[in-house]
Formats: sequence, structure tokens, C-alpha cells
Amino acid sequence: MSKINGFVGRRNFLKLAGVGGVGIGASAIGNVLLSGESAVAQTPATVTGEKPQPVNPQEALALLLEGNKRFVDGKRLNPHQSKLRLQETAVAQYPFAAILGCADSRVPAEIVFDQGLGDLFVVRVAGNVASQTAIGSLEFATAVLGAQLIVVLGHARCGAVIAATKGDPLPGRIGVFVEEIKPAVERVRNKTGSLEENSIIANVQYQAEKLGESSTILGGLIKDSKLKIVGGRYDLASGKVTLLT
Repeated sequence: MSKINGFVGRRNFLKLAGVGGVGIGASAIGNVLLSGESAVAQTPATVTGEKPQPVNPQEALALLLEGNKRFVDGKRLNPHQSKLRLQETAVAQYPFAAILGCADSRVPAEIVFDQGLGDLFVVRVAGNVASQTAIGSLEFATAVLGAQLIVVLGHARCGAVIAATKGDPLPGRIGVFVEEIKPAVERVRNKTGSLEENSIIANVQYQAEKLGESSTILGGLIKDSKLKIVGGRYDLASGKVTLLT
């Protein structure tokens, strides 16, 4: 990790982390903290060697929704995908937002939000589950790299959520992440309407809550108004992302 700058500084980072670990490699964090520098989230402008200006959660969300509209309308700009951009991001990264999305092959975040190299820090796991590994990765994206927005992105016809609604025995380790979804399903099992659709929405909301509640680092950033976590649902047929409240 050649040149990644620390967002919160050594003292504040350790304060956010508390006694427990943060779930990311010790050597990577050590390099970041020892640099003694500060990082901010990247603006959509090109990185030219100067420290980019931070992108607040509202601006970051607007950029994502504008990009998704371009995608839906068939007017993608395919930004930040040039050879120059490749060289710039080889030096450092300043993602303006982080995505916790499903590993489903039909929901690639950079494409559906029309973004490019270095714009998004994407964590993908089946069922967009806030596992310990995912939480650690998002702590890194926010506390170290400076992203001030996390979007938990679920999608229609999610196989992991459907499996959780059925509750059938599953082979191998598939059941591990399905178990992480079942509490969300139970929240809406007796709700009127489609159990599948209600569960997809409930799972996004449940995982978003879990991020803020189970991570001292993320919770601290939210308290200090340096982070916002929102949920969204991606429609496989239209490509549209709808925010969930």
C-alpha cells in the first residue's frame, strides 16, 4: 500500500477503534497511521497531486443518483476510466462513497452508478450482509480513506434473501450468510404483501442498522456527522436504484 493517507490521525483513529480490533490487516493500518497525513474523500474532479476536497454525504449521494439516472436513461458518461486516471489512482485513492452490495453478477456498483476508477469503495457479499469482514472493510473506507457515505444496496429477486425466507438446509457454507439475513425476514414475516419483496427491503434496513450499531468506528463517525449510511434497492429490470427510508 504505497501511499494511502490517514483520515482521522493516529490518536483519533485509536479512539474510534476502542479496545477491540477494526477487522483489517494490521500492517496496512500501521502504514496508514505512521504516515501522519490526513486524507479526504475524492471529488469527481481529476486528482492532480493536490489534496482533493472532501465530498459530504449529501453531495456523494447526489453524485450516485445522477450516475444511476444516466445509466437508466442510456446516457452513461463512463467517467474516470482513462489511462491518465489509471495512473493517478495508482498513487493514492480517495473514494467519495462506499457501497455494501450483493455479490450478484447483475449488480456491479460502478456500472449502475456510472462511476470509474477510484470513485467507489465497493464491498460485495451475497445478500449485502454486514459480516465482520465487510464491516472491517467499510471501517477502512471511511475512517482511513475518508468516504463519508455508505450505501447498503439490495436488489430485486435476491437469491440469498429468498433462501432465508424458505429456511431450507443449505450445503457448504452458503447457510452462513443466509443466517445473517433471517432476523430481517422475521421482522416482516407477518406483514401483508410479498414476503420476498418485504424481506429484501427489510434486509437492507437491517444490515444498515447493523453497520452503525456494531462498529465503534462507524458509530463514532455518524455521531460526529462525518458519515451517513443509507439503503437502496436496485431493480434488475429497469436498472433504477430507489432509496429506502
